Amino acid sequence: MLTRIAAALLFAASLAPAAHAQPPEGDGPRVIEIDTIVVHGRRQAPAAFYVLHRAELGYQVTDLRESFVRRIVQSVRRAPL
Repeated sequence: MLTRIAAALLFAASLAPAAHAQPPEGDGPRVIEIDTIVVHGRRQAPAAFYVLHRAELGYQVTDLRESFVRRIVQSVRRAPL
């Protein structure tokens, strides 16, 4: 059924007259002249930016099992040199 419809459309399209462009009327081709325009401006430099999402740094905080206060006090009581 679908092939019959496609064949009928193809046959109808082949019978349609072909459209041809007509040449412009008058004494030759039409010419449009435009005055020159001076545009002043600056060339833009390309700019780019990006946004990084927050991410895990992958480090762990270590628990101090020993207080360093005792070592600091001992170092202060010793002679400097």
